[in-house]
Amino acid sequence: MRITILYLVFIFFSNAVLAQTVTEMNLYPGAVPGSIQSIVKERTIVLANGGIRISSVINPTLKKYSPAKPNGMSVIICPGGGYERLSIDHEGEDVAKALNKSGITGFVLKYRLPNDSIMQDKITGPMQDAQQAIRLIRKQAIAWGLNPNKIGIMGFSAGGHLASTVATHFEINLEAPLNDTTSVRPDFAILIYPVISLNDSIAHKGSKNRLLGKTPTEVIVKQFSNELQVTKNSPPAFIVHAGDDATVPVENSIRYYQACIKNKVPAEMHLYPKGGHGFGLNNKTTADKWFDRLINWLNTIQ
Repeated sequence: MRITILYLVFIFFSNAVLAQTVTEMNLYPGAVPGSIQSIVKERTIVLANGGIRISSVINPTLKKYSPAKPNGMSVIICPGGGYERLSIDHEGEDVAKALNKSGITGFVLKYRLPNDSIMQDKITGPMQDAQQAIRLIRKQAIAWGLNPNKIGIMGFSAGGHLASTVATHFEINLEAPLNDTTSVRPDFAILIYPVISLNDSIAHKGSKNRLLGKTPTEVIVKQFSNELQVTKNSPPAFIVHAGDDATVPVENSIRYYQACIKNKVPAEMHLYPKGGHGFGLNNKTTADKWFDRLINWLNTIQ
């Protein structure tokens, strides 16, 4: 009997060690670069359906979801929300947990949203946070049991605009510490019903206005219309969109895919006739699971 009890205790603690672990950390070791002291306070809203929305982010954080058996790959997840709020649950935490099932370490990025009252440059503030996330993970990769050459960026909706910005603007290394040459280029990009273009013909106007303001110059619009910024050095991309998306036209994803093909950047795109916008992990209009397609694609990343 005693042996049986000891065995059960051993199994219990073994499973506890192997269980998924979650750790949240500040994105920056000290003060947030480019921040402005303000009376603005971060807000968290719980919706009637249990969904969680966060707005007015002052202190950006990175929440690390470690799988029981990590395979070395990691993905930084940028939730959407029109650059006004973060859909932190179904476009963040739920995704990290799903990645864990395939041994992939997920990092949910709570990034600052464009706001002149809390940051010196609202256009580059979100990008600054996403780059810092890559920099932090790459520098800690070995200590965390991760491969520094298998760090991806993933974004939903406006978070997809942020992810595609990071995937196309990595030569602009924002706020790198003195003598820090750590690359901020992601090794792959995952774009789910993403805002890509800020051209008025297909742009999500809310995201555009919050990021660039209501009267941006043509130069700025072009600079952050990311289908125009893809080069041969851009990382491989995986793209998902629904044809009936009335919020962010599917043309956003199509143009990014075409730019990848033009520049010989490996890309895979899955378009569904229906699904609308914001379906997260589960497009209920189809039996096909885009997340399964993603895992298949990630298994090809060398």
